[in-house]
Amino acid sequence: MPEEPRIAPLPKEDVQAGLPPYNIFLTLAKHPKLFQSWLGFGGVLLLDGELPARIREVAILRTAYNTGCDYEHGHHVKIGLDAGLTEDEITALGGPLGAYDWTEDDWLVVAAADELHSTGNLSNDTWAGLARRFDERGLIELTMLIGHYTMLAFTLNALRVQPDA
Repeated sequence: MPEEPRIAPLPKEDVQAGLPPYNIFLTLAKHPKLFQSWLGFGGVLLLDGELPARIREVAILRTAYNTGCDYEHGHHVKIGLDAGLTEDEITALGGPLGAYDWTEDDWLVVAAADELHSTGNLSNDTWAGLARRFDERGLIELTMLIGHYTMLAFTLNALRVQPDA
């Protein structure tokens, strides 16, 4: 039996206009000031960033795996498929780094997510590989994307936000 949420979400009819009635929004909206700021920041990373959608979803899904965030993973499987990931790739993002034959670009993003999760930093080799692929804005965005989805996963896990029906 799943654990109960630590903070009950708002009723579905209380969701902000234009947002789907997802538990993430209904829970985080209980702190309106943070919620509004987070919506803007998260919205840029998810909907208006400069990284290709496929790369973004590789980073998010690997972060969801690294943090054990089922809520994040559940929402991003469909988004990842829409961004061009295959079901095999999505499955592989939940396993050891070397267990799948990633392209160099994908491998670097998975390695970056793993290194940031385990050490809070990037090795010189990973940074050099990423710097060959991304410009400065892309490098900033990628590290902030992984950091943001790590923070979000910690929050969702700690609050025990329940999967959406």
